[in-house]
Amino acid sequence: MRTYQGIATRTAYVITGQEADAEDAAQAGFVKAYYALDRFQLDKPFRPWLLKIVANEARNRRRAAGRRAGLQLRLAEDRPGDAAPSPEGTVLASEPRRALLDAMNALKEDDRLVIAYRYFLDLSEAEMAATLGVARGTVKSRLSRALGRLKQVLAEQSPEVTGADHE
Repeated sequence: MRTYQGIATRTAYVITGQEADAEDAAQAGFVKAYYALDRFQLDKPFRPWLLKIVANEARNRRRAAGRRAGLQLRLAEDRPGDAAPSPEGTVLASEPRRALLDAMNALKEDDRLVIAYRYFLDLSEAEMAATLGVARGTVKSRLSRALGRLKQVLAEQSPEVTGADHE
Protein backbone atom coordinates (compact mmCIF):
# COMPACT_ATOMS: atom_id res chain seq x y z
CA MET A 1 0.00 0.00 0.00
CA ARG A 2 2.85 2.40 0.82
CA THR A 3 4.35 1.83 -2.60
CA TYR A 4 1.20 2.80 -4.52
CA GLN A 5 -0.55 5.25 -2.17
CA GLY A 6 0.76 8.37 -3.91
CA ILE A 7 -0.05 7.41 -7.47
CA ALA A 8 -3.40 5.93 -6.45
CA THR A 9 -4.42 9.19 -4.78
CA ARG A 10 -3.17 11.27 -7.74
CA THR A 11 -5.10 9.04 -10.14
CA ALA A 12 -8.28 9.50 -8.12
CA TYR A 13 -7.62 13.25 -7.87
CA VAL A 14 -7.43 13.61 -11.67
CA ILE A 15 -10.93 12.14 -11.83
CA THR A 16 -12.61 13.66 -8.77
CA GLY A 17 -10.88 17.02 -8.62
CA GLN A 18 -11.29 17.01 -4.84
CA GLU A 19 -8.56 16.03 -2.40
CA ALA A 20 -10.85 14.42 0.18
CA ASP A 21 -12.78 12.48 -2.47
CA ALA A 22 -9.52 11.33 -4.03
CA GLU A 23 -8.19 10.05 -0.71
CA ASP A 24 -11.47 8.23 -0.04
CA ALA A 25 -11.52 6.72 -3.52
CA ALA A 26 -7.90 5.57 -3.22
CA GLN A 27 -8.58 3.92 0.14
CA ALA A 28 -11.74 2.25 -1.16
CA GLY A 29 -9.78 1.13 -4.22
CA PHE A 30 -7.15 -0.51 -2.02
CA VAL A 31 -9.86 -2.34 -0.07
CA LYS A 32 -11.56 -3.52 -3.27
CA ALA A 33 -8.21 -4.60 -4.71
CA TYR A 34 -7.46 -6.57 -1.55
CA TYR A 35 -10.74 -8.44 -1.83
CA ALA A 36 -10.15 -9.02 -5.55
CA LEU A 37 -6.58 -10.32 -5.21
CA ASP A 38 -7.74 -13.82 -6.12
CA ARG A 39 -8.75 -12.43 -9.54
CA PHE A 40 -5.40 -10.70 -10.15
CA GLN A 41 -3.43 -12.36 -12.95
CA LEU A 42 0.12 -12.91 -11.71
CA ASP A 43 1.57 -12.61 -15.23
CA LYS A 44 0.25 -9.02 -15.49
CA PRO A 45 1.70 -5.89 -13.86
CA PHE A 46 0.11 -4.94 -10.54
CA ARG A 47 0.18 -1.13 -10.76
CA PRO A 48 -2.14 -0.73 -13.79
CA TRP A 49 -4.54 -3.29 -12.31
CA LEU A 50 -4.72 -1.34 -9.06
CA LEU A 51 -5.03 2.03 -10.80
CA LYS A 52 -7.92 0.75 -12.87
CA ILE A 53 -9.77 -0.22 -9.68
CA VAL A 54 -8.98 3.17 -8.09
CA ALA A 55 -10.07 5.04 -11.24
CA ASN A 56 -13.36 3.14 -11.33
CA GLU A 57 -13.98 3.92 -7.67
CA ALA A 58 -13.20 7.60 -8.26
CA ARG A 59 -15.61 7.71 -11.24
CA ASN A 60 -18.33 6.09 -9.16
CA ARG A 61 -17.84 8.60 -6.36
CA ARG A 62 -17.85 11.54 -8.74
CA ARG A 63 -21.02 10.33 -10.44
CA ALA A 64 -22.70 9.76 -7.10
CA ALA A 65 -21.83 13.30 -6.04
CA GLY A 66 -23.05 14.70 -9.35
CA ARG A 67 -19.93 16.78 -9.94
CA ARG A 68 -17.88 17.36 -13.03
CA ALA A 69 -14.21 16.54 -12.49
CA GLY A 70 -11.81 19.43 -12.54
CA LEU A 71 -8.08 19.09 -12.68
CA GLN A 72 -6.41 21.29 -10.10
CA LEU A 73 -2.94 22.48 -10.92
CA ARG A 74 -0.82 24.48 -8.53
CA LEU A 75 -0.38 28.00 -9.85
CA ALA A 76 2.98 28.54 -8.21
CA GLU A 77 5.29 26.14 -6.42
CA ASP A 78 6.71 27.08 -3.06
CA ARG A 79 10.44 26.47 -3.04
CA PRO A 80 12.12 26.69 0.33
CA GLY A 81 15.16 28.92 0.28
CA ASP A 82 14.15 30.76 -2.90
CA ALA A 83 13.52 34.47 -2.75
CA ALA A 84 9.85 35.36 -2.81
CA PRO A 85 8.77 36.05 -6.40
CA SER A 86 7.44 39.45 -7.28
CA PRO A 87 3.66 39.75 -7.70
CA GLU A 88 4.23 40.47 -11.40
CA GLY A 89 6.42 37.40 -11.78
CA THR A 90 3.86 35.21 -10.05
CA VAL A 91 1.07 36.41 -12.36
CA LEU A 92 3.19 35.96 -15.50
CA ALA A 93 4.30 32.47 -14.43
CA SER A 94 0.76 31.42 -13.54
CA GLU A 95 -0.93 32.55 -16.79
CA PRO A 96 0.24 29.57 -18.91
CA ARG A 97 -0.71 27.16 -16.11
CA ARG A 98 -4.14 28.77 -15.74
CA ALA A 99 -4.64 28.56 -19.52
CA LEU A 100 -3.66 24.88 -19.43
CA LEU A 101 -5.99 24.21 -16.49
CA ASP A 102 -8.89 25.92 -18.22
CA ALA A 103 -8.21 24.04 -21.45
CA MET A 104 -7.91 20.68 -19.65
CA ASN A 105 -11.20 21.28 -17.84
CA ALA A 106 -12.87 22.08 -21.17
CA LEU A 107 -11.99 18.60 -22.49
CA LYS A 108 -14.13 15.50 -22.09
CA GLU A 109 -13.15 13.12 -19.28
CA ASP A 110 -11.58 10.55 -21.62
CA ASP A 111 -9.27 13.19 -23.08
CA ARG A 112 -8.37 14.59 -19.64
CA LEU A 113 -7.58 11.11 -18.36
CA VAL A 114 -5.32 10.03 -21.19
CA ILE A 115 -3.35 13.31 -21.03
CA ALA A 116 -3.15 13.23 -17.22
CA TYR A 117 -2.09 9.57 -17.13
CA ARG A 118 0.75 10.26 -19.56
CA TYR A 119 1.98 13.70 -18.55
CA PHE A 120 0.85 14.23 -14.95
CA LEU A 121 1.14 10.69 -13.63
CA ASP A 122 3.93 9.65 -16.02
CA LEU A 123 2.43 6.25 -16.84
CA SER A 124 4.03 4.32 -19.69
CA GLU A 125 1.99 3.41 -22.76
CA ALA A 126 1.75 -0.17 -21.50
CA GLU A 127 0.52 0.98 -18.09
CA MET A 128 -1.96 3.35 -19.69
CA ALA A 129 -3.27 0.56 -21.92
CA ALA A 130 -3.73 -1.75 -18.94
CA THR A 131 -5.31 0.97 -16.79
CA LEU A 132 -7.70 2.08 -19.55
CA GLY A 133 -8.37 -1.49 -20.69
CA VAL A 134 -7.38 -0.83 -24.30
CA ALA A 135 -4.61 -1.80 -26.73
CA ARG A 136 -1.33 0.18 -26.81
CA GLY A 137 -2.11 1.42 -30.31
CA THR A 138 -5.41 2.75 -29.02
CA VAL A 139 -3.56 4.63 -26.28
CA LYS A 140 -1.34 6.27 -28.90
CA SER A 141 -4.27 7.34 -31.06
CA ARG A 142 -6.35 8.54 -28.10
CA LEU A 143 -3.43 10.54 -26.75
CA SER A 144 -2.74 12.07 -30.15
CA ARG A 145 -6.38 13.06 -30.64
CA ALA A 146 -6.65 14.38 -27.06
CA LEU A 147 -3.53 16.51 -27.50
CA GLY A 148 -4.96 17.85 -30.76
CA ARG A 149 -8.20 18.81 -29.00
CA LEU A 150 -6.22 20.38 -26.15
CA LYS A 151 -4.24 22.45 -28.64
CA GLN A 152 -7.48 23.51 -30.35
CA VAL A 153 -9.05 24.58 -27.04
CA LEU A 154 -5.90 26.51 -26.10
CA ALA A 155 -5.95 28.25 -29.49
CA GLU A 156 -9.61 29.21 -29.07
CA GLN A 157 -9.05 30.49 -25.54
CA SER A 158 -5.77 32.33 -26.16
CA PRO A 159 -4.87 32.81 -29.83
CA GLU A 160 -1.70 34.74 -28.88
CA VAL A 161 -0.41 31.78 -26.81
CA THR A 162 -0.49 29.31 -29.71
CA GLY A 163 0.16 31.78 -32.50
CA ALA A 164 -3.27 31.17 -34.02
CA ASP A 165 -4.97 34.10 -35.70
CA HIS A 166 -8.76 34.01 -35.79
CA GLU A 167 -9.31 37.43 -37.41
